[in-house]
Amino acid sequence: MGAASIIILAIAAIAFSVIALLISKLVLKAGTNEQKGEPYECGIPTKGPSWIQFNVGYYLFALIFLIFDVELIFLYPWAVVVKSVGWLALIEVVIFFFILFMGFLYAHKKGALKWQ
Repeated sequence: MGAASIIILAIAAIAFSVIALLISKLVLKAGTNEQKGEPYECGIPTKGPSWIQFNVGYYLFALIFLIFDVELIFLYPWAVVVKSVGWLALIEVVIFFFILFMGFLYAHKKGALKWQ
């Protein structure tokens, strides 16, 4: 069952994607108008250019949030087995927290956590 099932799954996924794209091309009428090309923001017409440059700090803040959010995902399985694994699990999670804390200090030093 190993590699053959993965290959069959990959072929099925590719076939499903290609078939879905072909059906959408056949069924939908290819029409464009001016409204489809405009950005949509809460139903309010935009004023000025829509392609403006945002501060990179917003993206850095979001990425740091995701890093610490994923950290919590890894802590749930650890919390379930911590009693059965013992001191080894505690040492590993302390090392894990240390690495994350060093990343937090680096981001704080670079000013990525300062809001405008």
